[in-house]
Amino acid sequence: MGYRFMYGFDRTYVLVIIAMLLCMAASFYLKKTFAVFSHIEGRVGLTGGEVARRILAYNGIRDVDVVPVAGELTDNYNPMKKTVNLSSPIYGSKSLAAISVAAHECGHAIQDAKGYTFLNIRSAIFPIVNIASTLAWPLIIMGFIMSYGKLVAIGIILFSLAVIFQLVTLPVEFDASFRAIKNLEKMNILSSEEIPASKKVLTAAALTYVAALASSILQLLRLIILYGDRNNDN
Repeated sequence: MGYRFMYGFDRTYVLVIIAMLLCMAASFYLKKTFAVFSHIEGRVGLTGGEVARRILAYNGIRDVDVVPVAGELTDNYNPMKKTVNLSSPIYGSKSLAAISVAAHECGHAIQDAKGYTFLNIRSAIFPIVNIASTLAWPLIIMGFIMSYGKLVAIGIILFSLAVIFQLVTLPVEFDASFRAIKNLEKMNILSSEEIPASKKVLTAAALTYVAALASSILQLLRLIILYGDRNNDN
């Protein structure tokens, strides 16, 4: 117990603070970058929705619909419903930010069509991870309250599955961005002068996934330390 506490302060909270700062920094950078390039229109004058449809058609994908959805930064690709879901600010905007995000989500549709390995893995483990994530924290909290180490251990294992899911997500997101840039260039939707801006938008978005993974790893490390200290005390 002496390892964790110094003058009444739980030193493992440092890990929580670092995790929070990482996520806040990534979120701030994304919003700042998005704000800049959401006010600059692409030279082709196409909306995010139009760009998405063109990219899908160019890649021979006929069974995926482009659908507007409510909210901001709620853009996603649904492999079950075969839809590229674009938030209202992206779907109807002609900005470089909107074009980049729309192309990125089409990147996921292309991954799906080509059977991209990491996307298949992520889709396969999602139902299990979804259940594990729901059960992890209640088991961990109950285990610590009841001083029942096995319950905490099970919770930590379940939480670890969520971390693995986030790890698998990284190559999926980076590859989708790579495919987005490649299509925007090949189809001449963005000029050579506009491509760097698109890369900045997609990099900022990718960093939120990196920060989320780092945050989860730090949280997992903290749980392992707390669990080890509890066992040592017993």
